[in-house]
Amino acid sequence: MKLASNKLLLAAAITALLAGCDSGGINIAPETNDNSTNNNGGGQVGEPTDSYDGPCASYEKEDGTIAHGDFNEAQGNCVYQRSFVDSGSPLMQDITLATLVGNGAHVFTGSLVVGKNYGSQAELEAAGITKGGDGPVLTIEPGVTVAFNSAAESLVINRGSQVFAEGTSAAPITVTSLSDVNGEVTNPEAVGEWGGMVVNGFGVTNKCEYTGSVDAGDIAQVGECHVDVEGLIGDAISNYGGDNNEDSSGALRYFIVKHTGFDVVPGNELNGITFGAVGSGTVLENIQAYSTQDDGVEFFGGAADLTNYVALYVNDDSIDLDEGYRGTITNSLVIQGGREGANCIESDGIGSYSSKDAATIADFIDRGLNSRPVIDGLTCIISPVAGTDDEGAGWRFREAIFPTITNSMVVASFIGAENGSENYCFRLENDTLDGAESGDVVMKSNIFACETKTKGGVLPGGQTVEDWASADNVFANDFTPGVAYNPTAAADTGLQILGGAPLPIFSLDTASMLVDGSPVALTPENGRGFIGALSESSEEGDWTSGWTVGLDTIDWLTP
Repeated sequence: MKLASNKLLLAAAITALLAGCDSGGINIAPETNDNSTNNNGGGQVGEPTDSYDGPCASYEKEDGTIAHGDFNEAQGNCVYQRSFVDSGSPLMQDITLATLVGNGAHVFTGSLVVGKNYGSQAELEAAGITKGGDGPVLTIEPGVTVAFNSAAESLVINRGSQVFAEGTSAAPITVTSLSDVNGEVTNPEAVGEWGGMVVNGFGVTNKCEYTGSVDAGDIAQVGECHVDVEGLIGDAISNYGGDNNEDSSGALRYFIVKHTGFDVVPGNELNGITFGAVGSGTVLENIQAYSTQDDGVEFFGGAADLTNYVALYVNDDSIDLDEGYRGTITNSLVIQGGREGANCIESDGIGSYSSKDAATIADFIDRGLNSRPVIDGLTCIISPVAGTDDEGAGWRFREAIFPTITNSMVVASFIGAENGSENYCFRLENDTLDGAESGDVVMKSNIFACETKTKGGVLPGGQTVEDWASADNVFANDFTPGVAYNPTAAADTGLQILGGAPLPIFSLDTASMLVDGSPVALTPENGRGFIGALSESSEEGDWTSGWTVGLDTIDWLTP
């Protein structure tokens, strides 16, 4: 591009930055934008124009010109340069990513950040941001693919903003990397091709201070509440938290994230999707996390419900819950990779638990500020291997989380446990053990088939975790260390709990199940007709059909 053009673009960028400095007191550090030709995405810079009627997203700038993506007819992609949106220059107007003819992708060379991040109550009030819907809205139409160039780019929905990405079973929405769109990702378990997704809201997180009780409905924030979300720093930093567990950050339906992962520093990574204090007004249905470097989904506080979730090839925890999460998760299928995988569930009740004294922890529990998830219909098929992050394992509950889990199963038998692998089915620790004894931790009508059944301490009265759980659940006992057991009827063994084709991911009818050669003496809870996530004979049918990725070709799970 000629030097004169570069000068004009630089002047326009400076003008836009100065115009964007409002009474909210936000200081945006200058950044160098790449305004050159983008060969990977297939388009030139979408310079602002007086009008635009193309297929790419657009918005009107303060000077009256139209900022828009550039459409490349040869590839069918819309390409958006950093001057359109990035972490240092977030979207402040509604945009729609429309379905493109020929299934082209909307390619972002920078991060797609919706709405400003406000780090103080005064800034939020000055901007008129008190709840989801007060800020800009990102709409993604069914069948759309959104792609990013590298692990440094992410999709972020800040507090007050919303995303409505509502696909269908025939036309799911996919967020992935440009390398995946271009067919360059040949390993289905590849991670770190782009950053990940973050959705932040005004829900309750026990990292902030409150009066009142969650269950009494009189919870009220005291002072400031702006918790830094994991995985984002600098201009990209984003905060979550408030006292509105009914807040709405929009809706995700038939929505897939693929090949994510970015380590800011060890222990501070981007997940597939991070939900920071997202409220129950947010709709989360039919979501898949496919090949993620860190967790599949992680909920920090809030009360959003999740229905019909698939996690496949998640390198760390498939479901992570923390900081007082109070939502319900219904129908979840978790299948770890044959070479990677940590916990199916890793969860904590109270943020920064180790820094709190016993009196503070007891107060949090009394006021319902600890995590209390409700999980129903979960199938965890884990590979008990010593992976990069941790050994493949089932559920870990600690630090005063009080879960209620029903009609679920953990299966760690397709592969024999490696030496040193802690492939436990579930683990209870510290104050969660107290909750088990008091009846605040509930596990009913679950099946556990792992070489190592349980881990953790003992209940305050001296009862072991296994003895406590055995009253209302079933454990498989007939394991030989290191030996694999196919848990299907086709294998003609005493362990028959799964079936289906092309992969054995469907629960058998409870009356047909065998554990240690005997019928399973369990009745599903809550009027549910089966145990686990899927059942071919149930009225719900196969809710994974038609929209999920990779469930037909899992090499280590194929009988």
